[in-house]
Amino acid sequence: MKMRAQHAVLVLFVFILGSCSTEPIDDTIISTAANVVSLEQEVLDIVNSHRVDLGANTLVFSAVAYEYANQHTDYMINKGSLSHDNFSSRASNIASKVEVQMVAENVAKDYSTAQEAFVGWYESTSHKKTMEGDFTHTAVSVKEDENGNFYYTQLFYKE
Repeated sequence: MKMRAQHAVLVLFVFILGSCSTEPIDDTIISTAANVVSLEQEVLDIVNSHRVDLGANTLVFSAVAYEYANQHTDYMINKGSLSHDNFSSRASNIASKVEVQMVAENVAKDYSTAQEAFVGWYESTSHKKTMEGDFTHTAVSVKEDENGNFYYTQLFYKE
């Protein structure tokens, strides 16, 4: 019963924060871009520093979330725009590998520094709420497209 209640909470959270579009991923091959690891670490450090300043816990890096953040960043690069497309699928995939109570994500594009991406999220009520939310784990994927545009996906979850 506990697992069913957690799944219901997860599904509810997914629908509340879910994707802007329900466009399914088709069978198109999505090329992958290299990670900009230095920016990824900076975003994580800035978000965790902000959370500490608020008296919140720091977020622990999750390899599981990183896998799905990377896939989504590649998807956005191939699409050429920001999206929360297929968020419910990412949340379900994470939940299939680790026991979670809720999952959320922030995405960004065209910020050349981690600080700029953080400020962009901070100035958005919904993104700020996610960064400051009751989560335990996170992963940040940052990749650069062929035109020099940076794409960011940060996934959050609570065990």
